[in-house]
Amino acid sequence: MDAAPKPRLTLMLASPRGFCAGVDRAIQIVERAIEKHGAPVYVRHEIVHNRHVVERLRGLGAVFVEELDEVPDDRPVVFSAHGVPKSVPAAARARDMTYFDATCPLVSKVHFELQRHFDTGREIVLIGHAGHPEVVGAMGQLPPGAVTLIETAEDARVYQPVNAANVAFATQTTLSVDDTAGIVEVLKARFPEIAAPRKDDICYATTNRQEAVKQMAARCDLVLVIGSPNSSNSLRLVEVALRGGAAAARLIDDASKLDPAWLEGVSTVGVTAGASAPEELVQDLIAALGQRFEIELQDVAPVTETVAFKLPRALTTAPA
Repeated sequence: MDAAPKPRLTLMLASPRGFCAGVDRAIQIVERAIEKHGAPVYVRHEIVHNRHVVERLRGLGAVFVEELDEVPDDRPVVFSAHGVPKSVPAAARARDMTYFDATCPLVSKVHFELQRHFDTGREIVLIGHAGHPEVVGAMGQLPPGAVTLIETAEDARVYQPVNAANVAFATQTTLSVDDTAGIVEVLKARFPEIAAPRKDDICYATTNRQEAVKQMAARCDLVLVIGSPNSSNSLRLVEVALRGGAAAARLIDDASKLDPAWLEGVSTVGVTAGASAPEELVQDLIAALGQRFEIELQDVAPVTETVAFKLPRALTTAPA
């Protein structure tokens, strides 16, 4: 007896999705450090916010720690893509440690902006999420109290600088483009002379992934975002999907977290992945959906990414 035909499902696949250049660079730094120095290589904080990436690197010989004092003096340490306070590399140098800074160059750009504003005597506002490693690292570039964190438009409305004519702002790189625009609008209305970033701080990868989701969201009964729950940019993709008109949106770590109940009555599903999620997880999810449905695949690709970042010279040159 023939099996019943599978129901049809339109699967809209967002592109760009998954790894960005900064994540790819950070992972390569850990891999190269292990190749060059042998295991273990220590990594301060998760190199990127994805459980699958962390577990794979752990299998290669990476040891993940929260603080530098957990690292032996004689072993290399890598600082995560999110960036670290200035005190961390200073402590590593004081201990004569070998370290590699995997901070995303676009996060480093924010650090340089903050330092420039501080050096010119401006009062500085950082738009971001309290406690996020990127925010901790950015605020740690300057003395305590030098940066005021603003998380919401309401925070922006009540912020009171000493000199309203001498304020500057920067932002976390993985925020919602639309939410951040609302906060910036409040700040610019209150402080017309506020110094803005020379180029938008929200990184190209965050913007591009959000734009792809916006383009498909209204056509989707469900949008599935692959990413870890501590990944800021992945969480923002869920919010963007819902705001863009998706009937439902879910963040899942991988295909094993797919709940069949979500698919009842669904005819169009959108799929994307946060900037720290490997492409193999996307393909696993497509395969899982293919077991239940006859899939018609549609690509949603508003832009093509060609960005790549160089690795530290110490990891690209052969030992003497």
